[in-house]
Amino acid sequence: MIDIKPLRYFVTLAETRHFGRAAARLNLSQPPLSRQLAALEASVGVTLVERSPRSVTLTAAGERFYTDAKAILAAVEQAVSNAQAAAHGDTGKLAIGFTMCSAYNVVPGYARAFGAAFPEVALNLREVVSNDLAAQVLTGQIDAAIMFPNVRDKGLATRTVVREPLCVALSRNHARARARRLKISQLAGEPFVLASEEAASTLRAAIVDHCRSGGFEPDIRFEVQLQQTVLGLVDEGVGVALVPASMRKAQLAGVVFRPLVDAPLIEQVIAWSPANRNPCLARFLEMA
Repeated sequence: MIDIKPLRYFVTLAETRHFGRAAARLNLSQPPLSRQLAALEASVGVTLVERSPRSVTLTAAGERFYTDAKAILAAVEQAVSNAQAAAHGDTGKLAIGFTMCSAYNVVPGYARAFGAAFPEVALNLREVVSNDLAAQVLTGQIDAAIMFPNVRDKGLATRTVVREPLCVALSRNHARARARRLKISQLAGEPFVLASEEAASTLRAAIVDHCRSGGFEPDIRFEVQLQQTVLGLVDEGVGVALVPASMRKAQLAGVVFRPLVDAPLIEQVIAWSPANRNPCLARFLEMA
């Protein structure tokens, strides 16, 4: 293996074509430079320079070696730069899981901002059923998740990024679709479409608790995995739903959204494992 330092000495000598000038540029005296060149030629096994009292001339082998040595040194500098960028999170890979709800609030902005700030980081965004997100973070399948908080998710660090009210989603043909706002008690007896316990336990619990605060148990007719499916069933007129306010951006033609009086606030958090040492994650958390 050829030491990099002799390559730098040789390239400097090849560019100055003079031992004295090369030694001055390298902050060396001439004897150590001569010894380094002799050792390099011995290592390569060919003569690289023709010496004369006034100048240095490269041999044919020296000319070829000079071209390759410059490329090697440039590659080493790039490797150092790449390593430093990776260590600081300026390049690499980052996988973020998210709920469908967050696709309508923070995820697009995060994707734009992070992509602009760190274009060399391969950002992979994955929509995942809410209750699966914590497990994927803990097992390292994803680096972080934007999800509904859950006290049962041990081992995760979290930070709140969204706090928004629930609103009522109704079919455009529903009798209450013209109301400006609704009280939860006005939905007593209505068939409800809800996310299942397995899909989004925190969101479901908030909805059920709010119905109970209005004096009734929700008549749950459909339990589904995704909020888009919730709205699809509302669109078909088979039930009503309480959804995070940002779901209004889904803009289904047959669905209207109405504010809910005294609506509970629904939080979403960024969750990550403190054991995750991906420097790109640190950059993402700083930005978020």
